[in-house]
Amino acid sequence: MEKRKWGNQTSITEFILLDFRNLPELQILLFLLFLVIYIVTMAGNILIIVLVVADQHLHTPMYFFLGNLSCLETCYTSTILPRLLASLLTGDRTISFTGCIIQLYSFGFLVVTECFLLAGMSYDRYLAICKPLHYAALMNGRFCLQLAAGSWISGFLAITIIIFLMLQLTFCGPNEIDHFFCDFIVLLKLSCSDTQLISMVSLFLSFFDTFPPFLLTVASYMYIIATILRIPSTMGRQKAFSTCSSHLIVVTVFYGTLVIVYMLPKNNTLRDLNKVFSVFYTVLTPLLNPLIYSLRNKHVNMALRKTLSKFTGSNSHQV
Repeated sequence: MEKRKWGNQTSITEFILLDFRNLPELQILLFLLFLVIYIVTMAGNILIIVLVVADQHLHTPMYFFLGNLSCLETCYTSTILPRLLASLLTGDRTISFTGCIIQLYSFGFLVVTECFLLAGMSYDRYLAICKPLHYAALMNGRFCLQLAAGSWISGFLAITIIIFLMLQLTFCGPNEIDHFFCDFIVLLKLSCSDTQLISMVSLFLSFFDTFPPFLLTVASYMYIIATILRIPSTMGRQKAFSTCSSHLIVVTVFYGTLVIVYMLPKNNTLRDLNKVFSVFYTVLTPLLNPLIYSLRNKHVNMALRKTLSKFTGSNSHQV
């Protein structure tokens, strides 16, 4: 274990991510599984970004936010999976202190940003369904940009404060992280400094950066459901619900796994389960988003078919 001097203590310069070391017989299978997930996730989210940019029919607030979400998921996946894939393939589970901090920074930044983006998307659906006559005026281009920029800036500010405090801590051993990425809570337990200040600040920021967006999301859908139930025709209710069902599924999966991982007690029985649920919100959620939106959204399907027909048409003309 490589160490460096820090005041009167010796500080470690690298960590060991234990990831799925207790499953040695499944390393190759896990590598292939996560490799396929990574390729599909990147391809799906990049495809949605391209469709939103290229197709004029998708130049609406809903798809503007979807493009932002897909961009976020692309970065999110690239923060976690490449390092995990390298570990599963080579068996080298070490990560430098700097690399761990960068991964923690990127991960925290994107998680907070996603909370605010999902809230913005919920508010967009609320205005579209509950205030249809005022939707175009309220959800204009400038307001959309402000909501998106505010989401990214909020994520940046929150995690910058946490990382600044994290860099003041000393890590003198042990250096084994029982996870597949540098998670804040696990990393904090390895510090031999007083963590009271950073714990209090992180608790405050976590509350501020997750609870208000979550409340806005829940409130938006309560109003949406109430409005849909008042629609007299069955077809009208189905049409209204179809415009927000994809987003509702994404929100439920994201917040559901987040609550399970960070809110449940950390006893021995749930420790391994926490790692499994962490896979859901760090690996599977970015995979599910493009699948849910492409399979359940007719406008995305139409844009995809149009793009494919143009591509195949141009190829046939060249032949």
